[in-house]
Amino acid sequence: MNASLTKIADQRYTLSGELSFESVPALSSSILPILQEHAALDISLDQVVRSDSAGVAMLVEWLRLAKKQNKSLRFLDIPEQMLSIVRVSGLDSILPLSRT
Repeated sequence: MNASLTKIADQRYTLSGELSFESVPALSSSILPILQEHAALDISLDQVVRSDSAGVAMLVEWLRLAKKQNKSLRFLDIPEQMLSIVRVSGLDSILPLSRT
């Protein structure tokens, strides 16, 4: 299953599909033009059906790119499976996560 990043409202996007070692490389650079458009950005993860560590690594990379451009980035509705990877990796204190 492919992954995609889709605009759902001003400054709000949804990430959907499967985030894996196969899908992440094609998706990872899609954040660059979006970051240039917005000072703050929310990305909902509630449509992510499965993720491995590559998906979590992509979120860390997106956060790094946002900070480099002095942009605000927040991840919403992270699925429990991804949250487990984040916690085991010790990234829950780094990633801006919000469970609404």
